[in-house]
Amino acid sequence: MHEFNLNTIDAVIIIFYFLFIFYRGFHYVKKHENAEEYFLAGRSLTWPLIGLSLFASNMSSSSLIGLAGSGYETGFSVFSYEWMASIVLIIFAVFFLPFYIRSKVYTMPEFLERRYNSKVRYYFSGLTVLGNIGIDTAATLYAGALVIQIIFPNVELWQSILVLAVLSGLYTIAGGLTAVVYTDMIQAILLIAGSIVITTLAFIKIGSWDAVTAITPPEHFAIIKSADDKFLPWPGLFTGVLLLGFYFWATNQFIVQRALGAKDTKHGQWGSIFAGFLKLSALFIMIFPGAMARVIYPDLEKANLVYPTLLFDLLPVGVLGLVLAGLIAAMMSSIDSALNSASTLITMDFYVKLKPETSQEGLMWVGRGVTFIFMILAAVWAPQIDKFPTLWDYLQQALSYISPPIVALFVAGLFWKRANSYGAMAAIATGIMSSLFFVFFSDASWMPEIHFLYSAGIIFMVCIATIVIVSLSTAPPPDEKVENNTWSLKIFNIETAELDLEPWYKNYRYQSILLVVLIAIILITYS
Repeated sequence: MHEFNLNTIDAVIIIFYFLFIFYRGFHYVKKHENAEEYFLAGRSLTWPLIGLSLFASNMSSSSLIGLAGSGYETGFSVFSYEWMASIVLIIFAVFFLPFYIRSKVYTMPEFLERRYNSKVRYYFSGLTVLGNIGIDTAATLYAGALVIQIIFPNVELWQSILVLAVLSGLYTIAGGLTAVVYTDMIQAILLIAGSIVITTLAFIKIGSWDAVTAITPPEHFAIIKSADDKFLPWPGLFTGVLLLGFYFWATNQFIVQRALGAKDTKHGQWGSIFAGFLKLSALFIMIFPGAMARVIYPDLEKANLVYPTLLFDLLPVGVLGLVLAGLIAAMMSSIDSALNSASTLITMDFYVKLKPETSQEGLMWVGRGVTFIFMILAAVWAPQIDKFPTLWDYLQQALSYISPPIVALFVAGLFWKRANSYGAMAAIATGIMSSLFFVFFSDASWMPEIHFLYSAGIIFMVCIATIVIVSLSTAPPPDEKVENNTWSLKIFNIETAELDLEPWYKNYRYQSILLVVLIAIILITYS
């Protein structure tokens, strides 16, 4: 077993880093004057902040450990989750984000109320809160605690979870979205810079890429696998990965809240596309080092030891402290984002409805109190994840059952004017029943084995069919539900006229095309 010994200088650097993070978080306490400033950073975020924050919130420490481990053990196919995320971010920036920002909503469920009704809003809001706490926050706490145990084996799991929850929760409670985004920006820069340094040093140590190809099976480098692959069959990219990615990047308050805080639509779109470019870097600075580690450490006991081993073996004193701070900060980026979004949902979707007379300052304090409660709940639930076979099973199975009905509501609502509240409510009921069917009967002897990426696609199609059938069988939705909440050629033409006034490099459509070209080049190169 590889031993990880932390130098005193590195430990001091980590301590000072977190003191700085707390200072930045509490720095914003007195700067917030209303709920919009606390929950949406006063809608003043610019595109670099949005892009870096999106990247940092998604790229947790478990992602770093997992991507490097996959590069070492199973190959490049895990990168499909990254490039597909870039495609989803393009769709989000082009079709969905303009409606979100134009409507001035605080939350994603609020948008669904404007398109359908309040029942749909409460369902999605409640489901999202449960997901933020039980999936996003708790899973990140659990994964982060596992990482800390790898590096510091004498630390108990519950101790790591508690420390991470308190550290992340305190500055989130104090500074709201502004604190979250600015700390995310610092953490994203640390993550990227540290990963580049590790990749460079690993390459210098092995001498050339030929050393990797000489000991690695050719199929290891293929990003897209065959249809019979057990881990990620290629049809599953479209029936599942695209669907789960759309739920995460285009409808989940945990992520979309950054774009809702954008200075204007253009900054929201640029930030989303920028995050798409950053996602592509994962192949080169996170998966590649894992492949190089096959040369440096051919007999490593476990794949999840790849990244920590590279850190402690290759990085000099001082740099190791900074990169470790970035690694721990990556956990906190996901935790703070989930806590902040869950707090926003409870405050703006439920509390305001019950207490509409509450002042702006009162809403901020309600948000802080809710964040504290959720911090405790997530810390209590996180150790229970240890009872699942793997963290991956827990995350993917949960999302494959939760996300299809939600994605169906957004897609049908935005692109089909005839979709109404009756169809939406029926789709929710059908989605719940379909999900429960897969949960209880997926292991039945009479049930054929269905990959979770396929089951997500099946549930989605059932929900879409339900929306269509019920909506056509009932009265059309009122004009006010459709007018500003559905996509139309008229809106497209208006946007085109506005973009024609901008230089080409500021046109998000050209940026999107460039991103698609880069994805195509990568997929062709590693096919």
